Amino acid sequence: MDIGQIAGLIAAIAFAVVAGFLIYPLIRLGKLFDQLADTVKQAGDHAIPTLDESANTVTQLNQTLADVNRISSAASTTANNVGALTDLYGSMLGKPVIKTAAFFYAIRKTASSFFSGGRKSDQPAGSRAPEASTEAKEVSRHDGAPFPTGTSQGGK
Repeated sequence: MDIGQIAGLIAAIAFAVVAGFLIYPLIRLGKLFDQLADTVKQAGDHAIPTLDESANTVTQLNQTLADVNRISSAASTTANNVGALTDLYGSMLGKPVIKTAAFFYAIRKTASSFFSGGRKSDQPAGSRAPEASTEAKEVSRHDGAPFPTGTSQGGK
């Protein structure tokens, strides 16, 4: 063996050692890629049923919202009908009740006036109309003007 062959043999051994050290990480990297592929496949397998269930849930939710809309529409219609019915009763029964109450009030006042001897029932017996107020006297004293004209120092 000459020196070239020994150098080639050392280079081959060194290459085999380096290749041996590099093979282990490459094998682990291959296993990692296999696990990653399995994970992606499982995610895809689980994603499709999840999407189907989500679509069913959205469909049921839309149906429920449609039912709620129908219920709220019916409640609104009922409230409007009750309001209209209340207005109708108020106009049909309110006016006659007011007229009846006014009629009985007039009868009571008339009977009270008749039985009290012709006096007004609003004023107690023996009272007379109140005298003119002092403000009215002041107006008449100043020729119809509510306040005296001029100043208190000689009318300037």
